[in-house]
Amino acid sequence: MNAATHASFGLEVKSVRVNYDQFVAVADASFYVQPGASFGIVGESGSGKSTVLRAICGLAPMSSGSVQLVASAGSGATLPKPGSKAFRRAVQMVFQDPYGSLHPRQTVDRILAEPLAIHNVTDAQARIARALDEVGLGDGFRFRYPHQLSGGQRQRVALARALILEPQILLLDEPTSALDASVQAEILNLLEQLRARRGLTFIMVSHDLGVVTHLCQRLMVMQRGQMVEVVDAAELAQHRVTQDYTRRLMQASSGFKRVPA
Repeated sequence: MNAATHASFGLEVKSVRVNYDQFVAVADASFYVQPGASFGIVGESGSGKSTVLRAICGLAPMSSGSVQLVASAGSGATLPKPGSKAFRRAVQMVFQDPYGSLHPRQTVDRILAEPLAIHNVTDAQARIARALDEVGLGDGFRFRYPHQLSGGQRQRVALARALILEPQILLLDEPTSALDASVQAEILNLLEQLRARRGLTFIMVSHDLGVVTHLCQRLMVMQRGQMVEVVDAAELAQHRVTQDYTRRLMQASSGFKRVPA
């Protein structure tokens, strides 16, 4: 399905709060992602960025706030309610660890067939073949197990599993952090091609500002569960930010410099 025929959804997150007992993992996160746009969430480990994604798709409990799909102008599309089966089909997630997110005792074929069975989707065989082809894997991978694949191949399978239901929003939780640098570039280029071809909306979490600014148009910076600021990727590239924490994050992402002896 190409972007021209794919009615895209965006996402509006309002004052989302996630508590675990007395610990506040996310406090009052709010942002808006236009249909077909790409949005990044960055911050150090433990900042709450992955928890935001999990709250969106219902894997983390929201104590307050709301998540709502928004339709592209003039589409007339019916918006699925959060938590509904239609919402879960429209919003799919790709997890950080491609080995941990794939069942080790199921073949690639079985892994890809499962979401189709859950959502009562027909023509499974054709969809599986098309999904594997779309992520750069051929029919020869259908009956392999995850342990028989490289890290990059596993992440392509995880991406195929998310795409096979033809979602409109992809939640990407550090999808390249467990991969070698060369493989990271391949996956990032593949994601960019898929978004352009399908008209997908992306929300991507990463601790790597370089990765996020490569793929995303706007991004939200988080620290200790709090929003720090929302900036355009172009502004970030030109160091036009307002908060000291964002500047420190940029400095950390630029790498270490050798100090003269």
